[in-house]
Amino acid sequence: MEDIVLNVSDVNKSFGGLRALSNINLQIEQGRTHAVIGPNGAGKSTLLNVCVGRLPPDTGSVVFDGQVLTGRQPYEINQLGVARVFQTPDIFLDLTVVQNVEIAALAKRDGAFKFRPFKSMFKDRELTGEAEHMLEDVGLLRMKDEHTGNLSRGDKRRLELAMCLIQHPRLLLLDEPTAGMSRHDTNRTIDLLKRIKERGMTKVIIEHDMHVVFSLADWITVLAQGTIIAEGTPDDIRGNPKVQEAYLGGAHL
Repeated sequence: MEDIVLNVSDVNKSFGGLRALSNINLQIEQGRTHAVIGPNGAGKSTLLNVCVGRLPPDTGSVVFDGQVLTGRQPYEINQLGVARVFQTPDIFLDLTVVQNVEIAALAKRDGAFKFRPFKSMFKDRELTGEAEHMLEDVGLLRMKDEHTGNLSRGDKRRLELAMCLIQHPRLLLLDEPTAGMSRHDTNRTIDLLKRIKERGMTKVIIEHDMHVVFSLADWITVLAQGTIIAEGTPDDIRGNPKVQEAYLGGAHL
């Protein structure tokens, strides 16, 4: 078995009388693309929010690379090497594409941006070069001077991914990275995530599009009503009748 990068142990989370997560145990292995799937309301995004410190678990713990994440703030978890791509792109709409990536790089440098005037952030040639290299990697270099409000949804998703990747995370969490994309943009994003996989980065992906899941995942965990109902390889999950019933009402994946 490969090294365990993320270990979720006995995590429970409720909102009032609603049990969102029930006794969740999850191990993410180094270098794998691990998909978490399930119907709406299964607890997938809640699980990611617990992992990155946006929600505290009622009980249980999350450990990343030997470091306990439970009780830490999101920015502390990010500094440890965990990056998160949200369902709705989390970008600065009043700045240019390259400025967004520069800010993300600065945020990783122990908050260096706090000690300089805001406008001077964008006069660091080395930083700009690093940001442009990352934009080239995700296919956005030609749009570097565009304001992000002018980007398509697919390009906004790629920009947010560039903002995460420039921080050189060990673990990348992606919450529905292709939601709302055209099939063309979805396929471009799949190709980009495959290139990232080749570099050995560990990823956890929440996704409803099964084409995306089966194109990328090495291992799949299935949630239903806050409980893990199945785990296995893509072939295991395709043929699992319990998954077919819970996820697609009995239809084949």
